[in-house]
Amino acid sequence: MAVCGGLDWGGGEHGVCVVDRASGQVLARFTAEHDAAGLADLVKRLARLAPPAELPVAIERPSGLVVETLLAAGHAVVPIHPNVVKASRPRYRAAGGKSDLGDAYLLADLLRTDGHRFRPLTPCSDEIKALRALVRGRDDLVAQRLALANQLRALLESFWPGAAAVFADIDSPIALAFVQRYPTPDSAARLGD
Repeated sequence: MAVCGGLDWGGGEHGVCVVDRASGQVLARFTAEHDAAGLADLVKRLARLAPPAELPVAIERPSGLVVETLLAAGHAVVPIHPNVVKASRPRYRAAGGKSDLGDAYLLADLLRTDGHRFRPLTPCSDEIKALRALVRGRDDLVAQRLALANQLRALLESFWPGAAAVFADIDSPIALAFVQRYPTPDSAARLGD
């Protein structure tokens, strides 16, 4: 039996719907928890409906743990931009208001009717996955550095505004060396002599 799936990404759980490709009849509708056990159960439940190679899954996000799990299981994952889903919603008024399971059905049916318009994801190589992890790590470090620099500037402005005003970048090496060498206004009092 030819089938299509749709998965609406949620914070703690994801809505999942599988439809018959020919008739559009709903074959399964369930939620999957966003944890290791929930994703393992998702893969098992989908495998009961069809072999992974024969069950493509439409999703609004092109990356993340759910996408990696589906790709690793052998499913074709087809990202559909959220604007396309939003624009298609009037076609499905009878499906009711916005809900995870309703959007999962909408994604599955869009894949069924318009699947030829969307391109499935190509699984990333190990090198690309490693690069993405490095970039995410760097982004986290840059955000942490910015937060710490803001904290340092706020602390200096509360008890020694002059030190914060001297340096445009309070986290520059020279500014940090200055603050380390002269941690209080009193310790820097004789610098102008």
